[in-house]
Amino acid sequence: MQSIPEIIRTIPLTHYIILSSALFCIGIMGVLTRRNAIIVFMAIELMLNAVNLLLAAFSSYYSDPAGQIFVFFIMAVAAAEVAVGLAIIVMIYRNIQSIDIGVLNKLKN
Repeated sequence: MQSIPEIIRTIPLTHYIILSSALFCIGIMGVLTRRNAIIVFMAIELMLNAVNLLLAAFSSYYSDPAGQIFVFFIMAVAAAEVAVGLAIIVMIYRNIQSIDIGVLNKLKN
């Protein structure tokens, strides 16, 4: 293993893992418990950012830029996802005047 820079050694890798796991669990709880489509969408983005944090931490800890490059591409895809997802949510709201996930069952008929 290559030498780890001093600034990265100040915070152990386990702290990043614990923080990322906590953020991911908060995101899962948001997806499973909330009924508002925007809140669910934000929870999914929180889970995605938890994974990005972990990728960047491992990348910098092991001095390999590949993880940071993956994070860059994931952020670009997430930006496109946000644009498309919010457009879908706005169109659903215009059609049924609600963004409650339970009301979306009307779209099946």
